[in-house]
Amino acid sequence: MLPGVGVFGTGSTARVLVPLLQTEGFEVHALWGRSEEEACCLAKELGIPFHTSRSDDVLLHQDVDLVCIYIPPSMTRQIAVKALGIGKNVVCEKAATAVDSFKMVTAARYYPQLLSMMGNTLRFLPAFVAMHQLLEEGYVGDIQVCDVRVYGPSLLDQSYGWTCEELMGGGGLHIVGSAIIDLLSYLTGTRAHRVHGLLRTFVQQNNLIRGIRRVTSDDFCFFQMLMGGTGSSGVCCTVTLNFNMPGSFVHEVMIVGSAGRLVARGTELYGQRNGSKCEELLLSDGGGVGPEAKETPRPHLQGLSSMVKALRQSFQAHEERRLWSQGPVASAPTFEDGLYVQTVVEAVKQSSSSGEWVCVEIMSQEPDPNHNLCEALQRNKN
Repeated sequence: MLPGVGVFGTGSTARVLVPLLQTEGFEVHALWGRSEEEACCLAKELGIPFHTSRSDDVLLHQDVDLVCIYIPPSMTRQIAVKALGIGKNVVCEKAATAVDSFKMVTAARYYPQLLSMMGNTLRFLPAFVAMHQLLEEGYVGDIQVCDVRVYGPSLLDQSYGWTCEELMGGGGLHIVGSAIIDLLSYLTGTRAHRVHGLLRTFVQQNNLIRGIRRVTSDDFCFFQMLMGGTGSSGVCCTVTLNFNMPGSFVHEVMIVGSAGRLVARGTELYGQRNGSKCEELLLSDGGGVGPEAKETPRPHLQGLSSMVKALRQSFQAHEERRLWSQGPVASAPTFEDGLYVQTVVEAVKQSSSSGEWVCVEIMSQEPDPNHNLCEALQRNKN
């Protein structure tokens, strides 16, 4: 028996997610929006029986056992932690800060019987599932270099909002780069220990965002990561994100090793072994995946479709609606993975400010909220 679903969010992802859930047999019982008007309009459009702008009305809904959270990052932690505390399974997007991510990890550890997974859909994209398998089988030999390019149009909303603010989780590094950081960890089986980055905001104002308001979130980002072992045994990664390119969307992930290379271009996978004269198509585009969405790039759209299928397989094996099986979602990123990714994001930002390489140190305990105050008092005393 599949769990009833409550969806938080009325953005482009929610508009695609709800039909995909319904196609796989999930019943979406409740929808939350930042305003009653937003929630009402989308609920009518998608055939959802209940809508609200009060988060508790969804979390306490008697027919909701699975909560999908696709809202601004600054609000994610509060809803995710509360949902787990009430006893709901959770699939959610990234949080705004490492501290928020750590609080989500703590909540997930308290309720290990509940599903708590990050919604990075790239891990479920068939091209990356196949790439992961081939890497494990030694197609490229020892992994040496990862190179990622993502180019596309602006990520800003039509009006001033969280996507414009770096502190609220806006910007290419946080919105798109976090998914890439997680994906590279999944593919290589390693984590970054040092990073170096450069962030820029080329478009600070436009026709819709002007006057005293300015965009602080990055629209260009380049960063390097040293992953795995130190010295020559580690994996060198370079990532370039540029969202000043209207037109076609470019999404390319290349992994080079001692015996060959694998390249995922969009939703297709190519490979070439050393000594071969040309690359071969290993996996073609999977075709239609349901509702098309102009605002959702095809790799993320196909990945989202595959993730929903995996969720159905995870829950359908049990008669109890809240029980789930690990197998179908074994590759899904955990809240611990979310904390790692957010730590890397903040290290890249720190590097961009300092111009130096920064070590990635994952938080092991929540910082004292009065730490800065205590430091200031101590300096005054001295």
